[in-house]
Amino acid sequence: MSGTASNDRRIVREIRARGDAAIEPDAWPANIPAVASVLESGLELPEGVTFLVGENGSGKSTLVEAIAAAYGLGPEGGSVNSSHATYDSESPLSDWLSLVKTPGIPKWGFFLRAETMHGYYSFQRGLEGGHDFHRMSHGESFLAVAETYLAMPGFYCLDEPEAALSFSSTLAMIGVLSDLAANGSQVLCATHSPVLASLPGATIYETGEHGIGRKDWDELDLVINWKSYLDAPERYLRHILT
Repeated sequence: MSGTASNDRRIVREIRARGDAAIEPDAWPANIPAVASVLESGLELPEGVTFLVGENGSGKSTLVEAIAAAYGLGPEGGSVNSSHATYDSESPLSDWLSLVKTPGIPKWGFFLRAETMHGYYSFQRGLEGGHDFHRMSHGESFLAVAETYLAMPGFYCLDEPEAALSFSSTLAMIGVLSDLAANGSQVLCATHSPVLASLPGATIYETGEHGIGRKDWDELDLVINWKSYLDAPERYLRHILT
């Protein structure tokens, strides 16, 4: 593990399975290769921004959701010890995980989750002095939440934030993530966006049938496939459209 106790700036140094966890290896989500890999070998989180990329169902969002909950963030989005909840759909993975933290590091954090943010906006609107994000477009509100809550040093989990963002807004989100890395924050983000994953200096883990492993940006299936499609869409569409 990199760093020492005296100079390690990371809030969460490693994710590993709890020794007392009652894990059923053949049951979901332990049977997802990327999740199984983390439970068996752990996952180190470097400083700054870490992206998880991979196909739908490869475990990246399941991991981010569970790590956020294990840290104490609202599983449907929100800050530390957030009480907002509408429907209990989370996996048991957070109960199986232990986060190795650096003592004395700021404990602030926020989970930004695209698919449940409408409910979080309603929760915020009901609070005294809360923000009314419903008055904005989906993309505008998402960036406003990021700029409001993703500012001070802390641990931030993001699940597919690009779902709400245009190309230019995705570039703005890159700026938000860069600022967080600069102020000593740690970010874990699941994404399908080759644009977002291009953030200089970020660490990228690719999930898939192989489990989970580090990759450079230009080695990612995500990047290779998008480049190939944009170069010649007809090569793909002729197999889909009749």
